[in-house]
Amino acid sequence: MKLSLLGVRCVVAMLLMAASLRAMASDEVVAKPSLARIKDIASIEGIRENQLVGYGIVVGLAGTGDSQQTSFPVQTLVSTLLRMGVSVPASSIRVQNLAAVFVSAALPAFADSGTKIDVTASSAGDARSLEGGVLLMTPLYGADGRIYAQAQGPLVVGGYTVSGNGSSRTMNHTTTARIPLGAMVERAAPTNLGDLRVFNLLLNDADFRSAEAMSAAVNQEVHGVTALAKDSRHVQLQIGPGEDVSAMLALVEAIEVPFYPRAKVVVNERTGTVVIGGTVTLQPVSILHGGLAVTVVTNYGVSQPGPLSSGTTTTVAETRIDAKDKPVNKIELREGATVEELVRDLQQIGATARDVISILQAMQAAGALGAEIEVL
Repeated sequence: MKLSLLGVRCVVAMLLMAASLRAMASDEVVAKPSLARIKDIASIEGIRENQLVGYGIVVGLAGTGDSQQTSFPVQTLVSTLLRMGVSVPASSIRVQNLAAVFVSAALPAFADSGTKIDVTASSAGDARSLEGGVLLMTPLYGADGRIYAQAQGPLVVGGYTVSGNGSSRTMNHTTTARIPLGAMVERAAPTNLGDLRVFNLLLNDADFRSAEAMSAAVNQEVHGVTALAKDSRHVQLQIGPGEDVSAMLALVEAIEVPFYPRAKVVVNERTGTVVIGGTVTLQPVSILHGGLAVTVVTNYGVSQPGPLSSGTTTTVAETRIDAKDKPVNKIELREGATVEELVRDLQQIGATARDVISILQAMQAAGALGAEIEVL
């Protein structure tokens, strides 16, 4: 069957158009970013928590407090009793039911006087457990040295310690405890939104593309607010006169914007945990994985001298060394391979978590892993 020149051209054009559409669809699937609210990927400069810390004592422990070798809990008890009108010399105090602790908390933004916040108490001495203790009134200081809250209340320990007849059992960490709503704010951190018209959005992860997408979305969705991406982390918001600042910021934080996360592989060598992001790209690579196992075994024997001889009995060490070279396992990743294929191939060759960490670091050094490796 013969086709005219015009028919051939039409067929070629249709094929090229179909190929172009498939390529465009493939590019959209690969390059399509994830959507996230602005409040989840950025914060407003100046509206944040403030860290508080204080020093106090915990009483009511069943003999699991600080020992006499730790002197500062006794000094704290003496000064506390002195403020209550009781004068006792430190040399005459012999107690083990109290412990010195450092108390930490976070003062939320816009927390006013009377707001209750959670606190965490951690042993500062050699106490064995804070279970059953009560924290006495402890002032919590900010970075400027001023008191912003007072903490007091019974501790909640997420574990236990049991001992008897020379044996003991400990569950979880018993020298750190929490007091839910255990502190009351006495002084508010001043933040007046009414006098401000210019704000900065701070991206959690600096990225120029995400900053530009965020500013474009704000300008399109919210009328009365002008957004400008200053750099890869700062997006400046200019709120017009007469606009409600709180309402405008609420609208801005609720906007869903395209988010372009950085390709990253996070590894924890202490626990052997490996987390590979979905945006990680792989280049064609061939991986050879094997290992040499060397075992050293030492057996001790007794050498005795012959009868009626002047020799002595001695211990002789017999050392045996075995070396076994494991067969090399091979993995081939073609162009366009996914992280799922890499993980599946590594599981098939029996690679452990620490082997995976070494392989990923070698792949990055070879230029086959298009991601940043962060070691915790």
